Amino acid sequence: MGRIGLPELVVIFVIVLLIFGPRKLPDLARGIGQAIRGFKEAAEDGEDHPQAKPPAAGDHNTDRTKA
Repeated sequence: MGRIGLPELVVIFVIVLLIFGPRKLPDLARGIGQAIRGFKEAAEDGEDHPQAKPPAAGDHNTDRTKA
């Protein structure tokens, strides 16, 4: 349970086709494709420039000397 197979995808496609109509379907698919492309580009940019991690809770860097 929880897996989507070909019959389920066909039913979903038919429902989307009925809701949006055949004229809006290419625009909808184009928008989804552009969104996926944008997410992939953002993910690739994030891998190239990793953000600096904040220091861990136990890592206190102080200039105090031990007495």
